[in-house]
Amino acid sequence: MGQVDAEVLKMSLPELKPSRKQAVDPQQLHTVVVQLNVGGQMFTTTLGTLRKFPMSKLADMFNGSPKLRKDAEGRYFIDRDGTYFGSVLEYLRTDEVPTKHLLEVHKEAVHYGIKPLVKVLEETPRLFGETVGRQQFLSRVRNYQENLEVIVRVARAEAMASRYSTIVMCVLRTEDDLTRYNDALDSLDTKKESVVSFGPWKASATVEDLLDCIKMDIEAKGYKVSLKPHSADKGFLFKSYDFFYKLTFTWW
Repeated sequence: MGQVDAEVLKMSLPELKPSRKQAVDPQQLHTVVVQLNVGGQMFTTTLGTLRKFPMSKLADMFNGSPKLRKDAEGRYFIDRDGTYFGSVLEYLRTDEVPTKHLLEVHKEAVHYGIKPLVKVLEETPRLFGETVGRQQFLSRVRNYQENLEVIVRVARAEAMASRYSTIVMCVLRTEDDLTRYNDALDSLDTKKESVVSFGPWKASATVEDLLDCIKMDIEAKGYKVSLKPHSADKGFLFKSYDFFYKLTFTWW
């Protein structure tokens, strides 16, 4: 950026940092119109709206001399997906809490440091159930996220010239299950089928709860999957195979 451009950028917003002797007039903030380009989506608001919560990351972007670059049209550019920024902006304007896409808006509120919005969203039934219920349960399932990555990686590797990829999962609810069924897991023909094991865990959630979470989280990545109990005519040392499940990816 040349010297002239740098001076224009510096002067494009008024210097609003208060001196020790004189506080900023709040009305002045609301007279300054700011145009934004957030990941290609355009917004127009006031400096006062952007700085509504002074301790937020968003407010800091517009505190004193601008800390952002401009696009070709002179709008301040934030290099982030702007799909849900409008919901954050509406909350800053009106205190209206979003009712749609709560998980996505929550992610944006966390990024911009809008703590009041983060708090109110986390108190909604949807996010309360997700963060306090489901995520706390999954945190007790050892290597849950890592296992999901393994499942997807193996499924993609097995997709060559095939419509389906199948992963066999072994779900062990308790320590007793782990001890009892280790031999059964070893007896499965792993040369023909990939096996990923989950559990045990210490929580009231059931095997069905975990299976729902696995399917939900993989589908959230954009994959089409189906889930059913796994059955085999041979290869097991036990008559009950309830802890084995078959997860099938459909590619086309």
